[in-house]
Amino acid sequence: MAEFLAALSLATDLGMGQPLEQALRTCLIALALGERLGLGPDDLSDVYYVALLRFLGCTADAHDFAELVGGDDIGLRAAIAPVLGAPPSEFASAVLPKIGAGQNPLVRAGLVLGMIRAGKERAREGVRAHCELSEHLALRLGLGAGVRTGLQAAFEHWNGQGLPNGWTGEQIPAPARIVFVARDIEILHRLGGLDRALDAVRRRRGASYDPAVADVFVGAASDVLGRLETSSPWEAVLDQEPGARPSVLEHRLDTVLEAFADFVDLKSPFTVGHSRALAELAAAASREDRTTLRRAALVHDLGRVSVPNGIWDKAARLTEGEWERVRLHPYYSERILGRVQALRAMATLAGMHHERVDGSGYHRGSARGDIPSGARVLAAADAFQAMTQPRAYRAALEPARAAQELEAMASSGGLDREAVNRVLIAAGHTVTSTRGSWPAGLTEREVEVLRVICRGGTKKQVASMLSISPSTVDHHVRHIYEKAGVQTRAGATLFALDHDLLK
Repeated sequence: MAEFLAALSLATDLGMGQPLEQALRTCLIALALGERLGLGPDDLSDVYYVALLRFLGCTADAHDFAELVGGDDIGLRAAIAPVLGAPPSEFASAVLPKIGAGQNPLVRAGLVLGMIRAGKERAREGVRAHCELSEHLALRLGLGAGVRTGLQAAFEHWNGQGLPNGWTGEQIPAPARIVFVARDIEILHRLGGLDRALDAVRRRRGASYDPAVADVFVGAASDVLGRLETSSPWEAVLDQEPGARPSVLEHRLDTVLEAFADFVDLKSPFTVGHSRALAELAAAASREDRTTLRRAALVHDLGRVSVPNGIWDKAARLTEGEWERVRLHPYYSERILGRVQALRAMATLAGMHHERVDGSGYHRGSARGDIPSGARVLAAADAFQAMTQPRAYRAALEPARAAQELEAMASSGGLDREAVNRVLIAAGHTVTSTRGSWPAGLTEREVEVLRVICRGGTKKQVASMLSISPSTVDHHVRHIYEKAGVQTRAGATLFALDHDLLK
């Protein structure tokens, strides 16, 4: 299990604008702090997993956050990182100048004003979505209540000024308090050395930081930071896992990889459900190891989190610089998956899902002889499934039109002809299921509303599409959330995915 979650932590590093292994180094610091606080193995285990997964919800509000800040959600999160636990004035002075970077002054001014007007309530909703997604995914990964409550409180401050609940003092679970300090220490030490880290911890003690945790660091800073003196934080984290060290058994592997898939696909309303649908299509089209290909499909897009939503959700043509960011995402998928022993067989397949048999694909630019047959099927299935989903720059294609486009890609030499034929045969045999009732007591209309909001639709858009009033939409949404037991759109989307409601 630790290998899988360490891999997820690498993906969250990318999504938060941090260098790879930042969460791993945070984990090492958090363990050192927890040990000096006298925590036992079970509590240290909770600290360990919370440190690795603190930003597991980073995809929950990426689309909305990117719109608010001018497109570069990842750049803004990188700017926020050193001041996440700082007083509001320090936070504002560090973050506001970064909003809309690269755009003209008038646009930037409008974005800053919008951010100020959105205020704490908008931030609260974003953090709530982040925490809810983290908590739900952790449950699906099989993690215990201590980890889940730690993730729920990941952004609370000791003085009650944190989000989303304003918990204070020891209302905040110990793992959340420890990891909050540990992550800031890692960033501040890396950016400014020991003096900067010590200064910030002393100033934030009793405000955002638990005084006991802050005092432990101040009293043993050199020893705590000594945990980072390793050539491989990955190996160090795996070696130092406390507690029972749970494993992912074969019969649960698909469940774990589906959590990976949903984590990635929630980054954009245009990709919700993509990886799950691709997994089924690719497996149906495969004539070889269907299990491996299905699993590769579930995790193929893990590297998507490295690209800002301002690029993924852009309605206009991408610039060359933006395309370079996009071309790297399969590389990151492959490198992250290759770290996990149980996933190495599918890492190369996942990393080749944008390769083309004529050598025009990415990230390798491989040609026919270098692309395994499974990767050719995955590439064809990915192209077809993506065409049948809406994107910011186009509406979803009807299956017949998508089939024509896929045929054209084979005729032009981009996709393998046999792989295309197998994918089209598999797609042609897809049967839409009928159901007499909906989960959690949802009504037919509520399912219609849910499908639109999961795709990023606003309440006004839902009202227009379904020819109902906005107040009726609001009524439906409140009932959907209540029945599904969630509080945010991210939570509702995860519920829809779990119950196969997006078809």
